Amino acid sequence: MSFYRPSIETILAVTRGDGPICAFLHDLSALGEQARALRAPLPPGTDFFYAVKANNDPQVLRALAPHVAGFEVASAGEIVRVRQAVGSAARIVMGGPARTEGDIRTLLAFGVERLHVESAQAMRLANAVAARAGATIPVLLRVNLAGPVPGATLTMGGAATQFGIEQSAIPDALTILRDCRALRFEGFHFHTVSNNRDAAAHAALCTAELAMARGLAAEHGLDLRIVNLGGGWGVDYADPDWRFDVIGFARALTPHAKGLRLQFECGRIVAAYHAAYVCEIIDLKQVHGRAFALLRGGTHHFRLPSSWSHNHPFEILPREEWSHPWPRPELLDTKLTLAGELCTPKDVLARDVPVPRARIGDLVCLQMAGAYGWDISHHDFLCHARPERIFLSSSRETTEQPA
Repeated sequence: MSFYRPSIETILAVTRGDGPICAFLHDLSALGEQARALRAPLPPGTDFFYAVKANNDPQVLRALAPHVAGFEVASAGEIVRVRQAVGSAARIVMGGPARTEGDIRTLLAFGVERLHVESAQAMRLANAVAARAGATIPVLLRVNLAGPVPGATLTMGGAATQFGIEQSAIPDALTILRDCRALRFEGFHFHTVSNNRDAAAHAALCTAELAMARGLAAEHGLDLRIVNLGGGWGVDYADPDWRFDVIGFARALTPHAKGLRLQFECGRIVAAYHAAYVCEIIDLKQVHGRAFALLRGGTHHFRLPSSWSHNHPFEILPREEWSHPWPRPELLDTKLTLAGELCTPKDVLARDVPVPRARIGDLVCLQMAGAYGWDISHHDFLCHARPERIFLSSSRETTEQPA
């Protein structure tokens, strides 16, 4: 699997060119190929959903719709976004904590097929809203494992987090659920870790979760139809060429999947690779022994590196144009820190990375920028201009101008 590395020629051809360049570029054709490649090795009958939280742009959703089983959402707003972008036929499942009556009403109004409930309060609330509407909501109970669960960047289960129902409380939750006549139990939901780069360990975790689901169903006399194993398939931002071993993961899991409908809801591994964030260098500085490139852009557009405290992968694309009458500033063979245009020292995308040359006017191309970048960023801080958002495919090119 590749990752998107637009050329300087492509960038200059598709951006507006009336100011310092700042743009997200998405390769929609490769995005679809990515989804197909991830889905293909999975056990027969598996539902591979896209987790909308990773990137909810309508063009991304439309590009993925033919290649995924449906969409996993975590808010009423994401339900509406999917319906507006993809239409009434798209399958939607809903998870996440802190459910409200409005969420449940929207779920019913827009034909969401299943709710993943995370607490007794959420069950009772969903039951009350559904009963008033004369409806029945299929549900999965989200389990927070007893743990600990090693090996991932983020852990949602196996620890004291706000997610799911702790494993020891599942029997009590099932008792409550039996009294919720407007809810229909269909299975269990496990989204325990995020960004697990060890495919064998992740397969072992999922296998243990399947065994737990079967054990709970047998113990409590439940008709177990579905087990949702969440996402968590890893991406390595330190090594863009590395890939999660989906084939090995699927091979290890398949013997344990018989008789169940498996579901996955992956976001990062689907969306990350096939977008780039491109920023023009507008100044170079050396301060107290460190070299800085100041960019037209920053963490208000692409918050991921700051939130994960990593150096995001990038390359500097030389741009020969120089229109000023003074000598063009440059730095040679230096360790460069990429800083944005915000008035905070936390506006940094990479720190002290060796580069052979950087000049004002060159472009910094940050790869693997398609997931948890624009969508999680504080766009209006300081009210800087927004980036262009450009979507490319084999058949068309579209541009969303900054709002």
